[in-house]
Amino acid sequence: MLHAVLIACVMGMLFTTGALWGGPILYRAMGGTGEALAAALAYSNIVFAGAISFWLLNTLASVVRGTGNMLLPAAVVIGGGALTLCLSPALIFGWGPLRCPGVALLIYYTLGSVVLLAYLRSGRSLVRLTLFEMRWQRALFWEILRVGLPGSLNTVFTNLNVVLLTSLVGPFGTFALAGYGIGARLEYLQIPLVFGFGSALVTMVGTNIGAGRLARARRVAWVGAGLAAAVTGSIGLFGACFPHLWLGLFSTNPDVLAVGTTYLKIVGPTYGCFGLGLALYFASQGAGRLLWPLLAGGARLAIAAGGGWIAMRWYAGGLPTLFAAIAVALIVYAMIVARSMQADVWRAGTTST
Repeated sequence: MLHAVLIACVMGMLFTTGALWGGPILYRAMGGTGEALAAALAYSNIVFAGAISFWLLNTLASVVRGTGNMLLPAAVVIGGGALTLCLSPALIFGWGPLRCPGVALLIYYTLGSVVLLAYLRSGRSLVRLTLFEMRWQRALFWEILRVGLPGSLNTVFTNLNVVLLTSLVGPFGTFALAGYGIGARLEYLQIPLVFGFGSALVTMVGTNIGAGRLARARRVAWVGAGLAAAVTGSIGLFGACFPHLWLGLFSTNPDVLAVGTTYLKIVGPTYGCFGLGLALYFASQGAGRLLWPLLAGGARLAIAAGGGWIAMRWYAGGLPTLFAAIAVALIVYAMIVARSMQADVWRAGTTST
């Protein structure tokens, strides 16, 4: 735990430095100008100033789940979500000297980290976090990073995908950016939903792999992935059939609604593929076999961003062509990860059931 906390603090500081220094360059490259750029920087500077709290909350929550306590991290997340919903409106429209919704997120993650840290320092936790009574060991850093670094690439691919696609939409104007951003937000919200299944899959698959029960580990993975696909697929189909119910929560501008509707009608029906692939990625994490899920993430990025750019330039199909590339990328992503489940990449010297 102590080594994981140090890694989280170092990574948080790196993100703070990177965002404060490179944020303006990045947001301009994504198409931000004028008031849109100013708003992005105002939000980014506040949020990334406290990046350590984001890393700590997620790291400590994973530690607590690893001890078998799923209730406390869930309570922290639910409580933090409620707190953010209450604070954000006041901070968006102005509350005293503060006028930025990023402050609400920062308060949530900071308080959540304090709660989890206090629990792990108390005698109620199965494993107690000690801050000074342990020597640093290179082997422990390696045990965490050998799975954590490859695993983090999946998140990098996911966010890089959003960054590159946003930069492709940028030339179509602010309304197009807003429409795509609102539509893509529904896709992005599938990640925490699948994470709920994934946190269970990591533990259950890892336990069965460790016990030599490979066949049962695969069954667990497929059941969890099927549930995730059903949930995300249902949301995607609903968004495609009734796009204005989602888009209307954020805007009534007809140009924004037109772009968002096009996105949801083309990409929404493939959300189930995204849920399936992401859940199987978590299962592969539990098995310690991340090569094929990472290759799938790279393929998704290449098809969506690279294929979308080529299609828009060569076939001049505009945004619908880009959205079609995104949909194809999600289908290919799911197919690659699912295919790896049929191969022997999980085989660990036993096939007992």
